[in-house]
Amino acid sequence: MTHAMWMFAGAALLMAFSPGPNMIYLVSRSICQGVRAGFISWMGVVLGFTVHVLAASLGLTTLFMALPLGFEVLKYLGAGYLAYLAWQALRPGAASLLSPTAMPDETPRKLFLMGFLTNALNPKVAVFYMSILPQFIELNAGPSVLQQSLTLGAIQTLIASCINLAIMFSAAKIAAWFGKRPVFLRMQRWLMGTVLALLALRLFVQQRTT
Repeated sequence: MTHAMWMFAGAALLMAFSPGPNMIYLVSRSICQGVRAGFISWMGVVLGFTVHVLAASLGLTTLFMALPLGFEVLKYLGAGYLAYLAWQALRPGAASLLSPTAMPDETPRKLFLMGFLTNALNPKVAVFYMSILPQFIELNAGPSVLQQSLTLGAIQTLIASCINLAIMFSAAKIAAWFGKRPVFLRMQRWLMGTVLALLALRLFVQQRTT
């Protein structure tokens, strides 16, 4: 892996741990209906990632070819989005992903479909691919923009899928542990928010890779 790929993997790992619709849905489903239901939902979520990867890869290829300033536009959008996530984590009264919502039991088919739609329609994932991923594409490198986008998308999918799977399997235990130790939950939010804010700042001052 190149340096850019390692940096992207770190960003993807951080984003995977930040609360979002996918994680909240999988945690809630696993706690309310059991691990099997959570796993079926997780498979739908993984399929949803492929939609984002293909759409972003084709879209970025077209954008960079048609609009020379595309990188700058996406850079500021990405920095703004990371700053927004930082504020969501640090703001007073921020909700915890370990506060699951009640959900009725569903059939395996509907579980898979709901997992897929939760991810395919997830704005957090879409914005990540269209604003964060471009910062790690080397326009004058050997591989094409499409090839680099697909590779980076595969890395993000693998990382996010593994993190979601691990949290889904241990959702009940994690929720119970943090429920007895609220101070650690606040520490986690502040740490996540600070790191996201620093990443937003780094992205804002980053120069185009050539």
